[in-house]
Amino acid sequence: MLIVWHSQSGASASLARAAWKGAVEQGEPVCLSRAADVGATEIAASAGLLLVCAENSGRLAGGAKDLLDRVFYPLIERRCTLPYALLVSAGNDGRGAVEEARRIFRGIPFTEAVEPRIIRGVPDNEALAEAGELGAAFAAGLSMGIF
Repeated sequence: MLIVWHSQSGASASLARAAWKGAVEQGEPVCLSRAADVGATEIAASAGLLLVCAENSGRLAGGAKDLLDRVFYPLIERRCTLPYALLVSAGNDGRGAVEEARRIFRGIPFTEAVEPRIIRGVPDNEALAEAGELGAAFAAGLSMGIF
């Protein structure tokens, strides 16, 4: 499983670390990487992708969008189909970022494994626990072959 994050304020980074901790508890290999450090090769080699990113001005944050732009055609050429999960840190609504990411993932095509999670505001302990639960559930589902 690959958890990829992009963060400017630190909120998405803290959510990604919490998701990683939850996923690691499932006993499966989990890699945590910044979006800028990941390409199509790393994504194609994974069992599933959890993208943790921010919403900026109602859209997918630049670093996350850059990642998806860079890997879109290479993953299509590889005929890469993976389950994915999405965790969005939003100062506002978050739905625009979710819809933008969904459109891109459908085009590759990746399969949405779980309903995207939107964390609004600065992540508190409850939000970090929710991110950990998402990471654990996604890792468990991948391990059991559910996704």
